[in-house]
Amino acid sequence: MKRREKPVSERRHVDTSRNRVARNHKITVFRDASLQRLFATTFAVTSFVACSHAPPADFAPDPGLISQVRDLRIVTTQDRACPGGWIQTSYEAVLADGSRVPFARTYDKKHPPRLHVVFLERSSPDAVSRESGDWVTNANPLWTAASGFRLTATLSAKPAVQQTVVIPPEYSCMGHGFQFGGEPGGAAQAGGNGPDVTVRLAILRSPFYDKLIVAAVEVGYARPYFVFADGNTIPPANWLWVESRGGRGGAGTPGQNGGDGAAGQGGCPPQPGGPGGSGGNGGPGGSGGRGGRVTIIAPAENPFLAGLVEARTPGGPGGPGGTGGNGGKAGKGGQGTTDKENRRCADAADGAAGQKGTAGPNGAEGAPGPRPQIVTLPTSEVFGPNVPPELAALIERAAARPRRP
Repeated sequence: MKRREKPVSERRHVDTSRNRVARNHKITVFRDASLQRLFATTFAVTSFVACSHAPPADFAPDPGLISQVRDLRIVTTQDRACPGGWIQTSYEAVLADGSRVPFARTYDKKHPPRLHVVFLERSSPDAVSRESGDWVTNANPLWTAASGFRLTATLSAKPAVQQTVVIPPEYSCMGHGFQFGGEPGGAAQAGGNGPDVTVRLAILRSPFYDKLIVAAVEVGYARPYFVFADGNTIPPANWLWVESRGGRGGAGTPGQNGGDGAAGQGGCPPQPGGPGGSGGNGGPGGSGGRGGRVTIIAPAENPFLAGLVEARTPGGPGGPGGTGGNGGKAGKGGQGTTDKENRRCADAADGAAGQKGTAGPNGAEGAPGPRPQIVTLPTSEVFGPNVPPELAALIERAAARPRRP
């Protein structure tokens, strides 16, 4: 019956801090250069059915009440949302007389609510709906940069009653640090060099931000990870840090164990046990790998953006020295026998146990990588030839920005 999209300015919302939806996570760590991004670029949109505190399966709304519903309202507790964040949401039915009936989030069988969130079908291309009616947003900022987070609720018993709202994105919660490492070395081998990392930055434009700082961090053949920031707020120097550390050296080979001492021969007198052999010394650990190379590509129109990146390229730690081998066991002394006068001789002493070998020295720390290379290109070329369509739209919008006289 009614289907329209309301701007956020027309919706009532509780004035809460944007940081309330921000994740506390501020560092994205990649253990290995071959590791792919830890998020999916698309979400399977699913409305979860309540389990433990949900209404019974036969719980249904009053048909008389449903006949009076003319519209839905989606009310969020924040006016913006962060990629990968949580949107707290409530819902209201607007009746023909203008009154509103809330959709309950809980169920009390002694006092069942008139309406419940299970009566709503909730869908979004940009977020996943939880059983409570709240939403978890797509973590990829590029996905919603131009569209925002589109949330739709439909009254199941009356599908013509539907409402969609758009929540603009905000990026203060995004992580600003990335750590990559080379492959660890094998036994007594040097660690691998840190991977090559490319950081691309530009000031673009979206429907929600006139100045949008976009950074793409690339490693190998993995898809880039994007970080956004409001360009109207000047970020601090070293706003984005990237580390390409050399791999850890491999552990040294362990020393061989000493041989066991020979048992003494019995007799009168018996022979003492032989000494155990000394354990071999451990081998040296492998050296750490060299730090990687970092390339920063900034637009020629705004070369200062390169100063927002702190590149770290430390060498990898050396591997631990190999453990010393265990000393051999002492040989058992020979057993005494009786002599000619039928007197028993005492058993001989056991031999000395072998000494444990010493541990090998730790490997040397790897050499640091070279200083970062800074390259400037036109904004249209900063992100390379294979630009995702969502990013291409931001680049085109930035190119269309009116020039100041």
